[in-house]
Amino acid sequence: MNNNKRLPHTLPDTRYRIRELAYFRMIHESDLVCRQSTRMDRRTFTILCHLLRNVAGLSSTEIVDIEEIVAMFLHVLAHDVKNRVIQQEFVRSGETVSRHFNIVLLAVLRLYEELIKRPVPVTSNCNDQRWKCFENCLGALDGTYIKVNVPAGDRPTFRTRKGEIATNILGVCNTKGDFVYVLAGWEGSAVDSRILRDAISRENGLQVPKGYYYLCDVGYPNTEGFLTPYRDQRYHLQEWRGAANAPTNAKEYFSMKHSSARNVIERAFGVLKGRWAILRGKSYYPLQVQCRTILAYIQYIETTNEWSQWHDDLVESMFTEWQLRNA
Repeated sequence: MNNNKRLPHTLPDTRYRIRELAYFRMIHESDLVCRQSTRMDRRTFTILCHLLRNVAGLSSTEIVDIEEIVAMFLHVLAHDVKNRVIQQEFVRSGETVSRHFNIVLLAVLRLYEELIKRPVPVTSNCNDQRWKCFENCLGALDGTYIKVNVPAGDRPTFRTRKGEIATNILGVCNTKGDFVYVLAGWEGSAVDSRILRDAISRENGLQVPKGYYYLCDVGYPNTEGFLTPYRDQRYHLQEWRGAANAPTNAKEYFSMKHSSARNVIERAFGVLKGRWAILRGKSYYPLQVQCRTILAYIQYIETTNEWSQWHDDLVESMFTEWQLRNA
């Protein structure tokens, strides 16, 4: 009888001790364990919490502190686990887990200006063999598919050519592989060029200063600010391996160099999906589609004669320089 009377008083203490132990092991035990749980070391985790508190305005509550809710949030992203798994590991209610996940998510989005890198153009004295041919280039862009969970009525528009239900994400990175712009929410059936038009038409969208450009594949238009390879040439890196597959003309050489440099965006997406498991499978969260742009008033991107001529001149000069070096 006495035990039954004491139960309501001892359970909260027990839950608190279990919660503290789980949090300590996940974050403070070692950098190895912290990376396994949150995909970042202890120092980086501390810096993120500091930014969320002092820049994004995230604050602790009466029942949970910032470090714990950030750890829960990162654990979900890193391992793509359901609410009930976090409930068990952190000894929290499902409502607490769900509510604080969204609170942290909004806070992280407020760090956009703080965390997104600014592109630095390739200079004439660049030593990186992949990029030295592309003076004034800012980086590369491409699209990738992320599986999503949408209502049955929306599935036809989100269905990709491979039959998966996904959103088409536009990612733009600098020459180091750091993302400088991301546009999410477009349906999986949307073509890449259409998404790019949306990105550059937005008030705070993708901006490309005059005289600078990004590398992109043939799914995008070869227009000012966006340099594509030739459609009628072999392109992928594996097609150039071996002495017998060396380029034989200017267009082939350009395609080889373009592929080598543009590969940075594919690696960036690969690292991103490798780090965060939630990007590799179908999410349990509903998709909040943010596509508000009406295509009727978007100015279409058209290839200009001036840009095409600059593209061809660059190709010839790159090949001539390569021939002289190998003469």
